[in-house]
Amino acid sequence: MIRKQLGATETPVMKTVGIAGIGIAAISAIVAAVGYAQVNTRPSPGTSTAIVDDKGNLRVPDGYRTTYEALGSWAIAANEGAGAKELHVVYASQGTIAAFRRDGRFPEGTVLVKEVFQAATAPLTTGTVSHAETLKGWFVMVKDTTGRYAANKLWGDGWGWSWFDAADPVKTTSTDYRTNCLACHVPARASDWVYVDGYPPLKK
Repeated sequence: MIRKQLGATETPVMKTVGIAGIGIAAISAIVAAVGYAQVNTRPSPGTSTAIVDDKGNLRVPDGYRTTYEALGSWAIAANEGAGAKELHVVYASQGTIAAFRRDGRFPEGTVLVKEVFQAATAPLTTGTVSHAETLKGWFVMVKDTTGRYAANKLWGDGWGWSWFDAADPVKTTSTDYRTNCLACHVPARASDWVYVDGYPPLKK
């Protein structure tokens, strides 16, 4: 009766081994797929193309809050009194964190977006607290080591640089990265002009 159900040349043990083999093969395929996904985290060369036109002009990427990775935030102290006058929240294009943790550098095409908020400060049950209130604008950087836009004054030192007022995420107000952007990043020159110490996800 058992032989009739299993087939003339198939035993219960062989049936079990066959099923186990199928299960192992399926698990192996899943593991391989997950492994590939973990290894293939470097942003593709086209990552930044959606926010850079053929002349090297940048724009704030659409949907970055839901599609990018959160790097960290900064509080800029108030000139007088307690709290912060600004809060900066920074995002990176997908794959940046894994690539940086693996290689110790930002991969080609990395996009960094910093939101700059006017902060509001008030006493709460936890103490004096500052929170983001009004968006002032964005600072966008795109990693480029090939000098693709040498004729554009917003590109150099391995990055594309642009500031955007909150009213217009498409047209930058920056005209030359050397005079508009670079000075603030000089203390971070040794870490590729980025203050990586403020971004816990980049640390192993």
